[in-house]
Amino acid sequence: MVVAAAACGSADPTQQKTPPRAEPRAPVVASGATEFGYFAGGCFWGVEHFLEQMPGVIAVESGYMGGAKDSPTYEEVSSGDSGHAETVRVTFDPQTIGYAAVAKRFFEIHDPTEVDRQGPDVGTQYRSAVFVTGPVQRAAVDDLIGKLKANGYAVATTVEDAGQFWLAEDYHQNYYVRTKKQPYCHTPVPRFDRRAEG
Repeated sequence: MVVAAAACGSADPTQQKTPPRAEPRAPVVASGATEFGYFAGGCFWGVEHFLEQMPGVIAVESGYMGGAKDSPTYEEVSSGDSGHAETVRVTFDPQTIGYAAVAKRFFEIHDPTEVDRQGPDVGTQYRSAVFVTGPVQRAAVDDLIGKLKANGYAVATTVEDAGQFWLAEDYHQNYYVRTKKQPYCHTPVPRFDRRAEG
């Protein structure tokens, strides 16, 4: 079992009062049907923070996906034994923003070359993964990974079929908006516009 150092939810959840969910900005009204994307790239707080800023993104929720455990708790996921990764569900308006644009942003806000970690967070629950809902999303992600590899990045991100998404506890939702803190292991990097260094 790998235990995370300075884990994403290092604040003791048993001492947390469940705060009301804060909206990062005025609600976006979809022009028609909405679509979903599922992304795991280290601590879900940072992934949520950066993806919810995109025009056309309606909501980003933190949760768990990729394991066999039903209704997992944060403690079970953070143990590394559940098989789940910290994952965000992105609800977006496809008339305003395409799935490929959301996926591209995902690859630019975390390090897709890291294996089972992101910054100080270590363990399979912090792996880089995209959970796709069908062949269109898979093709878009495969194309982006191909471009990253052409730019010299040894991409470790897995592309998996989306399964059940389990919503994380309330104290994880909109974490950086509520706490007024800044992400500690996610930083936007224009990986598609430049080649990897070294």
